[in-house]
Amino acid sequence: MWSLRFDPRARGMFRQPASDVPGAALKSPRPRPTLGFMADTLEIVCPHCATVNRIPSPRLGEGPKCGQCHQALFTAHPVELGSANFRRHLERNAIPLVVDFWAPWCGPCQMMAPEYAAAAAQLEPGVRFGKVNTDADPALGGEFGIRSIPTLIYFRGGREIARRSGAMGRADIARWVRSL
Repeated sequence: MWSLRFDPRARGMFRQPASDVPGAALKSPRPRPTLGFMADTLEIVCPHCATVNRIPSPRLGEGPKCGQCHQALFTAHPVELGSANFRRHLERNAIPLVVDFWAPWCGPCQMMAPEYAAAAAQLEPGVRFGKVNTDADPALGGEFGIRSIPTLIYFRGGREIARRSGAMGRADIARWVRSL
């Protein structure tokens, strides 16, 4: 006879032999399923169509492609983010997100843009890099309290971890991201 038992470590209900059945202690219980298959899978948002893809973590560096649009999930360039796709990238990516809040009229932003792109090429696929044009989406800049540009914000798990304002070079950006 089997009974249901809740196992909080495995987060679910499992069948196991009832203790009142004679000989139940002698039989080995059925192996309990674990969440191991999910722990090895990462959710990555496609930079082209914003579809959420599940990628096995060992295959992250092998140039995975989107299951919907069949384009590369990592392009070695920052993703243009706006109010339409910002939340999806922030909340659904399993990897950290570094966002550059910039404006087209800003001289330091223009100087930092190629350095930021080079840092993206260097650190992907471990980190997703994005850019938010604060002139086109002032609500996003206001929501995150952007007072000066360029401002870089490092997000992990949908939450802000750190921020830095001012132009930086490729080595400085990579060093800052790796330190977090």
